Amino acid sequence: MAKYLLIMRGTDESNAAMMAGIDEMIATTRQFIEEMAKAGVLLAAEGLDDPAQGVVVDFSGETPVVTDGPYGETKELFGGFFLLDVASKQEAVEWAKRVPTAPGAKIEIRRVPGSDEVPQAGA
Repeated sequence: MAKYLLIMRGTDESNAAMMAGIDEMIATTRQFIEEMAKAGVLLAAEGLDDPAQGVVVDFSGETPVVTDGPYGETKELFGGFFLLDVASKQEAVEWAKRVPTAPGAKIEIRRVPGSDEVPQAGA
């Protein structure tokens, strides 16, 4: 089994569409989470707060610069994630295709390497 992170990415427009039907979206998402749990693939799932409540720490200069949200240059906002333990990337894709979301949103799928795959200091 391998771990895959399904990263929920939305735009201002897709986030507004989701908020317009938030009660239905919450119910549908809870049902989806239950299905993943029953299938034994769900390790974690979390949504994130409004981007206007966040900050960015930028390390491009000599000292870090902190900027309050919202992020004017961001086209796709990271809205939350599902962490799955599945047999393959294709299985992660199949689950991602079922994520309840609004038109215009995207799901990015990234494998989470095991601790044995991370380079060790001095190795």
